[in-house]
Amino acid sequence: MAIEIKVPNLPESVSSATIATWHFKAGDAVSREQNMLDLETDKVMLEVPATADGVLKEIRVEAGATVQAGDVLGILEEGAAAAPAKSEPAKNEAAAPKAASAEPAAMSSEDGQSPAVRKLLSELGLSAGQISGTGKGGRLTVEDVKAYAAKPKPAAAPAAKPAAAAAPAAPKALGAREEQRVPMTRIRARIAERLLEAKNTTAMLTTFNEVDLKAVMDIRAKYKNDFEKAHGVKLGFMSFFVRAAVEALKKYPVLNASVDGGDIIYHGYYDIGIAVSSERGLVVPILRDADQLSLAGIEKTIGDFGARAKANKLTMEDLSGGTFSITNGGIFGSMMSTPILNPPQSAILGMHGITERPVVVDGQIVIRPMMYLALSYDHRIIDGKEAVLGLRTIKECLEDPAKLLLQL
Repeated sequence: MAIEIKVPNLPESVSSATIATWHFKAGDAVSREQNMLDLETDKVMLEVPATADGVLKEIRVEAGATVQAGDVLGILEEGAAAAPAKSEPAKNEAAAPKAASAEPAAMSSEDGQSPAVRKLLSELGLSAGQISGTGKGGRLTVEDVKAYAAKPKPAAAPAAKPAAAAAPAAPKALGAREEQRVPMTRIRARIAERLLEAKNTTAMLTTFNEVDLKAVMDIRAKYKNDFEKAHGVKLGFMSFFVRAAVEALKKYPVLNASVDGGDIIYHGYYDIGIAVSSERGLVVPILRDADQLSLAGIEKTIGDFGARAKANKLTMEDLSGGTFSITNGGIFGSMMSTPILNPPQSAILGMHGITERPVVVDGQIVIRPMMYLALSYDHRIIDGKEAVLGLRTIKECLEDPAKLLLQL
């Protein structure tokens, strides 16, 4: 029975998607629940699993195309077996030359190969079209690639010499300047749209301060092993910053508010967006009810966000909402920067690199681990006083972590 492969219902606020990758070619066998293709939306990657065992009979929409919910992408023939035409000619000697000539065409690209095979091909600088596959449907196995790479290739050396001799005449040798034009990914286009929205619709200002992290670092050094044994997660810096931010938001609720037309919405909960870098771009999953989480709970959730961001497993629910955000440019070595707002939020905290430098404490010059902090805010609803005092509260909580426990 033929089953239509359709674009699933897209998350709210997402009107279309782009086909990122087909993991199978027409004629390949597919197992139930096996991911056939990836759809890229403005925020997340969606998988389209097979609804039955069978064969991918037809691909109607190729990778790179924009599709809408309900569009038919291909046809899955339920219960069918993989086409035997590729293997049957091998039994017939007369058909053997035909099979040999067809094989390079079938393996002319890396599409349909397993992730391990694609990675190995890339590492060795090879293409699938160079190698005969022994796997199902003629696909390559890791062993096929390793065996090919291990074979001596004496005939290739003489052919390389004429090419080398001709190299001086090539445009590259004369200093040609190359350009490459590629379309923006959907997530990059969405990031650009959001940044322009923040710039054009808010009155954004930034206030700065610096924090002495000696007390936090002393706690981490003293208790990190016990903390990890007790909770199964490392004690990082981010949990302290989240708790400190929550205390500041409680004292100055407008930092946790948002603008809706002519109204200010004061949120009675603390959903903190944590900026996470992924291969597809910056994403901001939401740490919900952060005020109710322990340090261990915060660290576990943030760790889970990072792992799922790398695997493209974050959902729209993970990325929706949020009342305040934290971004940490310090992990990349940033000394100071101006974080940009994440609309409709009205404030964002920027963390930066920790640097040991001389500071004056109680009239004495001492060396301390210092970090610059930046708080960007929407001046339409947040006055400078509230922004400065809010950032100062974060600083005080971090320099005296007991305040986080006592909620002072």
